[in-house]
Amino acid sequence: MRRLFRILFSFIFFLTSFGVYFTNRIMYIKKKDDHSILTREKDAGRFNPDEFQYLPKREVTIPSPFGYELKMILVEPHSSNHYIIISHGVTENKINSVKYMNLFLERGFNAVIYDHRRHGESGGKTTSYGYYEKFDLKAVVNWLKQEKGPDLLLGIHGESMGAATMLLYAGMVEDGADFYISDCSFSDFKEQLSHLLKTEMKLTPKPLLPIADVFLRMRERYSLRDISPISVIHQIKKPILFIHSKQDTYILPSMSEALFERKIGPKMLFLAENGAHAQSLNENKEAYHAAIDEFLLEFVYSKKE
Repeated sequence: MRRLFRILFSFIFFLTSFGVYFTNRIMYIKKKDDHSILTREKDAGRFNPDEFQYLPKREVTIPSPFGYELKMILVEPHSSNHYIIISHGVTENKINSVKYMNLFLERGFNAVIYDHRRHGESGGKTTSYGYYEKFDLKAVVNWLKQEKGPDLLLGIHGESMGAATMLLYAGMVEDGADFYISDCSFSDFKEQLSHLLKTEMKLTPKPLLPIADVFLRMRERYSLRDISPISVIHQIKKPILFIHSKQDTYILPSMSEALFERKIGPKMLFLAENGAHAQSLNENKEAYHAAIDEFLLEFVYSKKE
């Protein structure tokens, strides 16, 4: 009887230890240092401190619906009602969004760059890969519309987790922008974790993910199944440009292809030839710009005329 008890205790201890460890890895994913992001973007020529300093802009702090502060920068060099919101990827911050912001500034847009919860200067204790972040994005959209009026041509550009956040916002909360650009989003978070368990940790996902899901429900009050852009993509009516690098092995390009196939209505897919994860713009600048121009011309500007 004692032996059976020890075996049962050991089994429960293993399940609990794994559940806490794995959900800690999810909730408290190690972020890049803010200074290292700044240095990286400066050294790569994607962030020019002098040019950024003299842009007409102001820092804004708004409340998240979950009680912490969201830090953002409103950049307005143009007397235009065209605005783009940039939603950065996991472990990054709003400085990583500057390269996308600059692309749209060149096209006559004003911009909002902001830090997700638990990133950069924003508050929040955990990362939820779009589950809570989608409501923060709604707060950013609402603030911009209240500040500038409802008559905006509004787009949202998201990278990686930022793209998944954007798709969950548009598919589950409100289809509140005029267009979306989804750069290397995952299609389903559970499927993405399964891929990473197999490729990076050399573990079998089947017995482990259900355990992680139970602990995530207890600790964060959501399920892995709740973070699934592909399950809500059909509800987004506005145009979406899907972008992914063919060489991405972290989030597979097949995920963007699946999202593209499931999307109903106006859509476009650009698969970049070069670059690892979230490097499509960095490694395919001319082709990336051309894809943006083609998308805007066909699905955005023509609809506003």
